[in-house]
Amino acid sequence: MPEPLFILCPPRSFSSIVCGIVGQHPQCYGLPELNLFLADDVRGLWHGPMSMPIFRDGLLRALAELHDGEQTDDTVMRARAWITAHLDWDTRKLFDHLQELVGPRILVEKSPSIVSRDDYIARMLRIFPDANILHLTRHPATNGESIIALRNRFDALQAVARGPAADPERMWNRCHEVILKATSDLPLGQCMRIKGETLLSDLDCYLTQICEWLDIDTSRSAFDAMMRPETSPYARPGPKGALRGNDPNFLSNPAIDQARLARINSPSLEASVPWGDGGILSERTRKLAMRFGYH
Repeated sequence: MPEPLFILCPPRSFSSIVCGIVGQHPQCYGLPELNLFLADDVRGLWHGPMSMPIFRDGLLRALAELHDGEQTDDTVMRARAWITAHLDWDTRKLFDHLQELVGPRILVEKSPSIVSRDDYIARMLRIFPDANILHLTRHPATNGESIIALRNRFDALQAVARGPAADPERMWNRCHEVILKATSDLPLGQCMRIKGETLLSDLDCYLTQICEWLDIDTSRSAFDAMMRPETSPYARPGPKGALRGNDPNFLSNPAIDQARLARINSPSLEASVPWGDGGILSERTRKLAMRFGYH
């Protein structure tokens, strides 16, 4: 079976649309957010970090879709029962089960929760030491603005965003530092880093590079398939009991919106940020952002 592709980035870094796009390549299968690497086994997941419904929806939707070919109230209930019957499985066995159901396509997964702690991403690389890693970045100011806007729309996100660790700039630094630490010693070519703004500004160019890196078809038909992320079975809200499993904005508007992509910008790193007291980004943040190519 092929090695999976994991997209690593802080929340609100274009990962949903990028996962949706790459996941529609005929040789790939884009998954919802599984959050699998937060524990060693299914029991630890289900009764630990995934006890919050917001973290369960993706896995429930994937199992319902792959077991029953559709996501309905009934198939999600069966997925939930299946998980309860397999609590003794380890994380690798569960992921392998999904791979067997999908077949020889590359599984594409992005769960921002993975990069919130060193041990989560270490677990992922211990289980899949040869996985392909796409490190996606977004300007720290627009990333923070997007996080604040999303929290203001959804009470469930407000509930999990508590304390100093929820500061968007602090999250941006922490997540990228975790990624850099975990990927620094990987063999050349295993990890590709790209600015999300750059990727989305020229999909023809950069999707071709990603396909060449993954050694998959670069034909026009494969590209056309990737340009339809809205055809993914996970591109719309799920049924009762598993409504999300992905970014809420992506679920409400999963198609590629060229007008919206054209509005993506990268402000100066010296500009004031649109949250908190309106100060500027810290020196630590600006140094890291410049390392990623922001100015």
